[in-house]
Amino acid sequence: MNREEKVKCLLEQQALAPHLAESFREFLHPNKQHLFNDISENIISNYILPFSIAPNFLVNDKIYLVPMVIEESSVVAAASKAASFWARNGGFRTKVINTLKNGQIHFTWMGDCAALNSFKDEILELINNVTERITKKMRKRGGGIMDVEFKSIVNMANTHQALIKFKTADSMGANFINTCLETIAPHLMDFINQHQQLKSAEAAKSIMCILSNYTPECLVECTASCDIEQLQPYAGDYSVQEFAERYRTAVEIAINDPYRAVTHNKGIFNGIDAVVLATGNDFRAIEAGAQAYAARSGSYSSLTSLNINNNQFTYTLKVPLALGTVGGLTNTHPMAKAAMQILQQPSAEQLMQLVAAAGLANNFGAVASLVTSGIQKGHMKLHLSNVLNHLEASEAEKSSTLKHFKDTAVSYSMVEQFLKELRK
Repeated sequence: MNREEKVKCLLEQQALAPHLAESFREFLHPNKQHLFNDISENIISNYILPFSIAPNFLVNDKIYLVPMVIEESSVVAAASKAASFWARNGGFRTKVINTLKNGQIHFTWMGDCAALNSFKDEILELINNVTERITKKMRKRGGGIMDVEFKSIVNMANTHQALIKFKTADSMGANFINTCLETIAPHLMDFINQHQQLKSAEAAKSIMCILSNYTPECLVECTASCDIEQLQPYAGDYSVQEFAERYRTAVEIAINDPYRAVTHNKGIFNGIDAVVLATGNDFRAIEAGAQAYAARSGSYSSLTSLNINNNQFTYTLKVPLALGTVGGLTNTHPMAKAAMQILQQPSAEQLMQLVAAAGLANNFGAVASLVTSGIQKGHMKLHLSNVLNHLEASEAEKSSTLKHFKDTAVSYSMVEQFLKELRK
């Protein structure tokens, strides 16, 4: 079916209002729709999210304007406020710890992985030989296959994995890794089955080959630090010492309580996901890998830590971010390309650092609000416009409502009631 036929079929089968067809048509791009048609399948329209800019991010002594794509009220405002605060106090200091990514070949074999690991050098040479054509360009850019390790799968008899380490330079590398793995697998099985010291009663058989989105070694660290006295703009009605101690307690709760840690880390991903999405990267992969990293100790915990020493407040985020600046949507989606230009065409490692700074900025602002005025005061004030649009307020009603709630707490029911009274 063409697009119009798909829409007609959808409306008829689901008994939907005919005017939806016009809504779908309105959100088609007048000039670039052919690009969006190639991104997914069964496309009937486009879903538009705001593309915003958070200014004043001072990262490693360089100022950036950070593009963010997100639907949640207050996120861009919180990022902008925190970025401006930290820019006046030294900015964000970031470093990439490593950029290793993982691929897995799972296979069945009636042997011991210790024996396989004893032949690791020989196997690594085999792997590099059979993938030489595939990895040639990547090796020129400083990437390629770096290592291999064999592990048994816990609670599964005779089931193992070859965990292969990759560096993919400025690309996210999913297709590169998967192509390498599928090329390696049959040669690896042949090596095991033909080796006198490795072959078993039943032949080794490959089950599946796929990259892993758990990338605990593709790691970036971001730190913001200042003298406690500089925290006054965030301290509210508290002294800076009280504010710092309340902040420390909040972070310690997130470290030790998984219920709080999930929401604490969600505040980090308000910033991370917004920049990842703006740059055309895979935010689902980033989320999955980082959430697994947050549970690496066996209990889900905060991705941030706080140190207060000698009157110095130092807040740190450590998070895995497997990002790319070439390939995929980054080079094809017009707005992703624009985002990369706004960020001054960063390398993958630079993008990791900028994304981490956005995550720390948002989380810092959220926790500061929680331990002072509460999260709703600022969040609901910015959410007020959405509430008014939902309630179909006129421009005059919007103006009156904004004035009324300027110094008053906001909730949906209170706004609804105010409009009812206004409309009488």
